[in-house]
Amino acid sequence: MDLFEDEEPKIEYTDATFKTTLLVIGQTIENPLNGTLIFNVQHRFGTINSGWYEFFGLDQANTRIGFQYGINDWLGIGIGRSSYLKTYDGWVKAKILRQSKGLRKMPLSLDYFGSMAITSLRWQEPERTNYFSSRIAYAHQLLLARKFSPGVSLQLMPSLVHYNLVETPEDENDVWAIGAGGRFKVSKRVSINLEYYYVISKTTASKYENPLSIGIDIETGGHVFQLYATNAEGIIEQQFIGRTTGKWLDGDIRIGFNISRAFTLKKPKEFKE
Repeated sequence: MDLFEDEEPKIEYTDATFKTTLLVIGQTIENPLNGTLIFNVQHRFGTINSGWYEFFGLDQANTRIGFQYGINDWLGIGIGRSSYLKTYDGWVKAKILRQSKGLRKMPLSLDYFGSMAITSLRWQEPERTNYFSSRIAYAHQLLLARKFSPGVSLQLMPSLVHYNLVETPEDENDVWAIGAGGRFKVSKRVSINLEYYYVISKTTASKYENPLSIGIDIETGGHVFQLYATNAEGIIEQQFIGRTTGKWLDGDIRIGFNISRAFTLKKPKEFKE
């Protein structure tokens, strides 16, 4: 009679909440797969309101080249170098909760993202005492996401950015912000992504703009191509959360793209003999 008994219920985790680790310019809950190395290029042009002389921003460029690696099923790490402020960065992303159904029901996914950035520009005043710690800034985020259907995924991003050095005593070392974004599929391989960060810290909010980004994801087999428009110049969190100066209504819009290519360095268990 055991043959007729129901199978034990299993945990069914939600996959592909987002197509890649980047929503538009910010992070998603997705990590590189276990044993997978991702090479990614993030490129952004100048503002389109710069006119013909700058060829509507195409004569200017800001690029980040980075690598990501999935250490296991819940932990990913990354490093990169940006031309903007000649910045080096490293990050870690850890899964805390995973959306699931079946034996264990979890309505959403939750990740922690933390990064450190180090600028390497020459000191503007080399004759004075300058500290290496002044080059460092940190970012911390909780990424909460839910896949509502195969075509709709939404995410919230409570964020804290800390700058060791700020321009004036009145400026805030700690900048709080809340981000929101979503992915909306329009075909099997194409989706429209939206992302917005609202700066909560009052002093910073009075000096800078909130970054708004709109993008299109195109999946082409081995890699994902993302084309987007944003008012943010900086590429990493420390540079666009609390440091964006462009205004959409003034035409301070930058066209950019992300390219991600995955390489499997460690075979999944199911493929091993």
